[in-house]
Amino acid sequence: MDGPASPEPELLADYRCVTGEGPLWHPGERRVYWADIPAGKLFRYDPATGAHEQVYHAAGEAIGGFTIQADGALLLFMTRGMIKTWREGEVATVVDSIPAELDSRFNDVHADPGGRVYCGTMATPRHDGRLYRLDPDGTLTVVLEGVGISNGMGFTPDLQRLYYTDTRSREISLFDYDRATGALTNRRLFVRTPDGEGAPDGMTVDAEGHVWSARWDGGRLVRYAPDGSEVQRIAFPAKKVSSATFGGEDYADLYVTTAGGDDKAANGPGAGALFRLRLGIRGVPEFPSRIGL
Repeated sequence: MDGPASPEPELLADYRCVTGEGPLWHPGERRVYWADIPAGKLFRYDPATGAHEQVYHAAGEAIGGFTIQADGALLLFMTRGMIKTWREGEVATVVDSIPAELDSRFNDVHADPGGRVYCGTMATPRHDGRLYRLDPDGTLTVVLEGVGISNGMGFTPDLQRLYYTDTRSREISLFDYDRATGALTNRRLFVRTPDGEGAPDGMTVDAEGHVWSARWDGGRLVRYAPDGSEVQRIAFPAKKVSSATFGGEDYADLYVTTAGGDDKAANGPGAGALFRLRLGIRGVPEFPSRIGL
């Protein structure tokens, strides 16, 4: 492992994020990136030095999620269906907007083994959210409608199934996944979170096939076995735990984002910060996106 076991969350960087989200390990840089969604800000942390910094500010544009491209650039999913690439300050537009999402924004995205990206949007007063699939050639396909808040996703270790979270319904679903086409079928319930314990937000899957689900307004990260039974919960000094990802040289560091940093009195002293856990549990590398490559 990269360091001693740490069952307690270790605070790494506190930018008082309004909605700290979408942490993702960049294997080429050996750094973890994360975003503050409504502020349109990107940050990164280097575990080798402990240094962290804000690297981008999309003024007036939310960053709902991002993937890391096979060429090392970040692919940003933003407001109004806008998609951009970012590399050390150089920004290029991939998709200017999606007509059906002009009053919405993306929220959480996930790349598959073929370099496609599943990218979800938020419901608005006028329409429900959707889950799209963006193929490497730029084709955008609606794969799910009737969504409240499209959120965390992750593949089972055998790459036969995809977990999918809708925060509004407090449900994590499981789909059959066709690696050849990217099709999602046979949706069924994996977990519905109990009343009064917050709602499922971002998630990741470890090397043992267990799901780590962040609990918005629940102040914790919850680990589920593949049969949906809860096997572990870890409390955070932040009410709004938003997402998690594995990183580090051997993917044994679990990075966790939180939200509510604009009101720590209500949301906890760690609200809006980036944390790390070292539990002796390994993750697996996430897939790079290959949009336009």
